[in-house]
Amino acid sequence: MSDKGEEKKSVAEGCEPKVPAEELGLPVDEHIEEEVSASGAKVRARGVYLLPNLITTGALFSGFYAIIAGMNGSFEAAAIAIFAAMILDGLDGRVARLTDTQSAFGVQYDSLSDMVSFGLAPALVVFGWALDLLGKFGWAAAFLYAACAALRLARFNTQVDTVDKGVFIGLASPTAAAIVASMVWAGHNTDVGIGLAVVAAGVTVISGLLMVSNFRYTSFKKVDFKGRVPFVMMLAVILIFSLVTIDPPRVLLTIAVIYTASGPGLWLWRWSRSKSAMGGATGKEEGRQAEDNQE
Repeated sequence: MSDKGEEKKSVAEGCEPKVPAEELGLPVDEHIEEEVSASGAKVRARGVYLLPNLITTGALFSGFYAIIAGMNGSFEAAAIAIFAAMILDGLDGRVARLTDTQSAFGVQYDSLSDMVSFGLAPALVVFGWALDLLGKFGWAAAFLYAACAALRLARFNTQVDTVDKGVFIGLASPTAAAIVASMVWAGHNTDVGIGLAVVAAGVTVISGLLMVSNFRYTSFKKVDFKGRVPFVMMLAVILIFSLVTIDPPRVLLTIAVIYTASGPGLWLWRWSRSKSAMGGATGKEEGRQAEDNQE
């Protein structure tokens, strides 16, 4: 009887619910995330997807390398590293969607990588290149850019499920980083004076403020890379690549500036159209009132 009692006791003890390791303060080696199965039920999946997060890690490394290169005065290498981070940042999300390896962990990891590559890296690189000549005004401009990048990423994360996928609210942080990085790349051999430093500070501040603006920019996320396109589209892509190879920093700076100006330009065009429409409606109403008075 005692043996059976001990056996029942051991079985009962084995059935007791286990306390999660995180509640006991123990380290958790694997990331646990709720996913929806094919039947619609939620399951707890351990671990993270390797391929998209590996690409995100490459983007993070590029941003970190840009900071180190900028500290050592290698501004050309720093700017190129930021553009490499842009390419990898554009790949990780598309690879995750194509391979069906999207996860909440990947979204948060990507945002942290973007903060380093497109927030801190451009700000520190442009500060080391030109803004340090302006003293406190220079580091204030660099900090403003970094803070705006953080605010822009935080706003994007909170609006990702509610905003149209085809547009960005505010200038995307990679594009703002492209403006700053291409400016540094184009002038890395130039003797920077106070005048150029003021221009660089103005570009940095404007790029930062546009990130937290309400201007709408095309995101190109609705472009179907698996579908068919007209043959002229391939010719346009080849032409862009050819132009970039002629003078990469200046051509990339021109493309980034044109895209950046498209947001305010589109807003002004819509505002002028709405104003003209309101003016036309007001004129018609005044004409009708005049006719009524004559009668």
